[in-house]
Amino acid sequence: MNRERSFFGFIVAGAIALVLTGIIGFYWFFVKSPVSLVFPNTQPRAGIFVSKLAPVMVSLLVNPDKLESLDKKGEVSQLKASLFTKSTINYQEDIKPWLGNEITLAVTSPDLDHDPENGLQPGYLMAVATAKSAKSREFLELLFSQRALAGSTLAVERYKGVKLISDQPEAAKLTNIQTGLAGAVVDKFVLFANDVQVLRGAINNIQAPDLNLSSDPIYQKALEQIPKSSMSVAFLNLPRVAQWQGLDFAEATYNNEIIALILNSQGLLVESTFLTKLQVPPPFLPLSKPVEALKYIPESASLAIAGTNLKDIGKSDLGQLWKQGTGTIYGSGEDTLSRWFKPLVELQTAWGLNFAEDIFPWVNGEYALALLPSGEKTSLDWVFVVEKTPQILTGIADLNAIAIAQGINVTSVNLNQQQISTWTELTATTQDKAAVTVDTKILAAHTTKDNYEIFTSNLAILDQILTGQAKFLSNNPDFQDSIAPIPQPNQGYIYLDWNQSQQMLERQLPLLKFVEMLGKPLFNNLRSLTVSNYSTEPGTLKGGIFFKIDR
Repeated sequence: MNRERSFFGFIVAGAIALVLTGIIGFYWFFVKSPVSLVFPNTQPRAGIFVSKLAPVMVSLLVNPDKLESLDKKGEVSQLKASLFTKSTINYQEDIKPWLGNEITLAVTSPDLDHDPENGLQPGYLMAVATAKSAKSREFLELLFSQRALAGSTLAVERYKGVKLISDQPEAAKLTNIQTGLAGAVVDKFVLFANDVQVLRGAINNIQAPDLNLSSDPIYQKALEQIPKSSMSVAFLNLPRVAQWQGLDFAEATYNNEIIALILNSQGLLVESTFLTKLQVPPPFLPLSKPVEALKYIPESASLAIAGTNLKDIGKSDLGQLWKQGTGTIYGSGEDTLSRWFKPLVELQTAWGLNFAEDIFPWVNGEYALALLPSGEKTSLDWVFVVEKTPQILTGIADLNAIAIAQGINVTSVNLNQQQISTWTELTATTQDKAAVTVDTKILAAHTTKDNYEIFTSNLAILDQILTGQAKFLSNNPDFQDSIAPIPQPNQGYIYLDWNQSQQMLERQLPLLKFVEMLGKPLFNNLRSLTVSNYSTEPGTLKGGIFFKIDR
């Protein structure tokens, strides 16, 4: 295989890898290094080259060398070295002298020739900021001269005053270089593309500002949502992303999304804002402090979800986003539940329940739901805490009726002088002709404590909660650190203890092991992740995922 076979593949992979490195490799800068990382750019400048109709644009807003200066483990150096192992390009000599503070990669079109009959041929554009235009032009000449020596026939043209260099596609197919490449230096940026028409489009976008992303009012509104401390930013046109990936875009409430990466002393916050022109109500009023129901959740919880008011969540902004995302990717929300929340789906099936119809309507106060490791490696226990409201009695009565219809017994027992309601399954077995035994299996139990009703699958866990023998999640320092970076007010949390959940999630989601391999520096040190929603402006749904890293 020729060493210059697919240089565009290398640089695209490089742009993605550098952004991913920002996501997964530099969490410990602020923990282990006294040096603070300064981001000269507050937002991408390469949007002037990208069409409003582009599916996605991803930008790294810091020079990789500045990351490398803090990289005690040498991961950036290794990345750059591996990136150019199949090329005669020398990063230190050929790229470092001119490299600026932004690397942007965009998918400009799902299909360059707009002909689905011959398959999708996406257009790719990479814009690399240059601090020295003359040096970057020298690099471009060197790069294409090497490709010519490798057997490619080059073409040079002037397009609206800009010199474009490219491989001629017809000639490239006859050589060992299987991927076309085009390049130009334009307005403090070095541009690379997989087709020269992508470069022509980029130049058109500069000279006709109403065509480019930077002039788009929706993009401008999206940029207002990102923190100034963002290290990397991605902007997505969701219908076009779906088209690019061959998906049917469903429930088109939100058409755009912007994602920002923010480092702090505890880990990495990935903040996402979805934008819509529709008026979609939030599910409930924002909370200025953590949900108090969490004080009854044991700290051994693998997964905890806490918030308020599930009654109208299906009509809310979160509900609409759920329908849109699951409908587009999986076809339905039910398929998503079966993939991601198998223990809860099994609970629904075993009890003949429908959460949205049988539980959500009477949860109009605080709630907390947790999954906990059980004695059996293949199963999980659960705890569900609900703030008492007038509707809860009706809700419990409905659950009792469903249980009885499934052949489950509704009984009461005394546990340490407190009355406990249980749902039990009785099974009679014959030992011999004269003896019959009845085995009792408690499927779930519930009781009142303070102003909350506590439901659980395990009577021993309920006993620990009532007697205070359990240590609780709300008092756990790791949990407190995990929710601290989430802006206040917010609308509750989804908290995942990675050490407790990893094996369970790998069983449920085989693809996760591949993701872990890709993000090895992160997942090797990941302690927990916390998801929250904290929208404050009409027409936006803003939330974040915080990855807490072990020190």
